[in-house]
Amino acid sequence: MNFLDLVKARYSVRNYSSQPIEKEKLDYVMECVRLAPSAVNFQPWQFIIADSEDVRAKLCQCYTREWFATAPMYVIACADHSVSWKRRHDGKDHADVDISIAVEHLCLAATEQGLGTCWVCAFDAALCKQLLALPEHLEPIAVVPIGYPAELNVPEKNRKSMEEIIYSGKLHD
Repeated sequence: MNFLDLVKARYSVRNYSSQPIEKEKLDYVMECVRLAPSAVNFQPWQFIIADSEDVRAKLCQCYTREWFATAPMYVIACADHSVSWKRRHDGKDHADVDISIAVEHLCLAATEQGLGTCWVCAFDAALCKQLLALPEHLEPIAVVPIGYPAELNVPEKNRKSMEEIIYSGKLHD
């Protein structure tokens, strides 16, 4: 599958089958995550694979949507602020940008392997940090349910036109 077809095939899955994820597929996806670029190659991240009933139940306390509980596994993407690159001019911490790149690698690699994912950012990050006993320097940025979709239902993508997002020269007034 070429890259454009892969991007078109990726969507936010909100209903998962109970079929377990093969170790080889998970290893492949996480290798793609490991190879994601980051600012100054600092790789300011930790990824927690949550597949035990105990940890899954804790995560369901942090995000209480019914569909979320159908996932057989979650990947919690955490920013490590103790090693992230900070822009010299204004101190901007790039950990959130780096995590975003790595999580999109995860989502696209999972799609390529026939798995579904969904970015979840609207979870209770403070509760997640507490329930998982994360150290002070780690911030949970996203929780990504991953598994086989219960049904293949690739929705039509509703995106802005090229004219609305691409500018040449100065921005429109």
